[in-house]
Amino acid sequence: MKKRLLFFVAILSLKAGIAQQQSAFGDGEWFKFRVSYSGWFKAGEATLNIKEKKLKGKPVFHVVGKGKTTGLINAFFKVRDRYESYFDSQTGLPYKFVRKIDEGGHTKDIEIDFDHDKKKAKVNNKKRKTVKSIDIDVNVKDMVSAFYYLRNNYNTDKIRIGDVVELSMFFDEKNYPFRLKFLGKETIKVTLNGSRVKVKTLKFRPYVMAGRVFKEEESLTLWVSADKNKIPLKIKADLAVGSLRADLEKYKGLKHSFEVQFDD
Repeated sequence: MKKRLLFFVAILSLKAGIAQQQSAFGDGEWFKFRVSYSGWFKAGEATLNIKEKKLKGKPVFHVVGKGKTTGLINAFFKVRDRYESYFDSQTGLPYKFVRKIDEGGHTKDIEIDFDHDKKKAKVNNKKRKTVKSIDIDVNVKDMVSAFYYLRNNYNTDKIRIGDVVELSMFFDEKNYPFRLKFLGKETIKVTLNGSRVKVKTLKFRPYVMAGRVFKEEESLTLWVSADKNKIPLKIKADLAVGSLRADLEKYKGLKHSFEVQFDD
């Protein structure tokens, strides 16, 4: 009986170790990005911060993403964006999403509560003072939780160029099919925490909706570290007018060791 008990304890410990190893992020991870317009001047900055919390008694990760314009561009086109997501710490399913933005006077103030058992989303549009109940897809994600879900669940060990992963994303009041295409591996030079380094990356193409913001559905390119962290290092976007680029400048609280090569 004692041997059997020890066997089960060992199995549970092994499973816990595997789960911990597979998790790409944890409490306290923080990123800061420099945002540039048309590749030559700083237009703003953005941050992503994640903390462990409880929402209605459930253990969740709470992510807060902030973006703002700075310098000259802030004088004639002020942006103050805030995105929040509360998602289950085990399944990655979102429970609550907040989108509060002010982009040159274009504002939104939306809170979404997800009920995955009933497959419903309660959309509270605070600006328009409306509340709607909308059907959602199975295992749907919001735009923030989708990123963290893919970091944890997209197995890149045997990834091949051209592979596409798909998931359902709920944005504002609609379910959208989201696709992410793998473009290949690339070593890039970046400046992180004040040091110029080389990092091995995985290059992806997130498909977006062409229209008011993006020039076409293949306008976005994303580079993430080719390690257990899968941290976002660079994002390039071709806009309807000009282009936008976000480069990771600073980070802290990574869950795994981060291998870089210093640029001579």
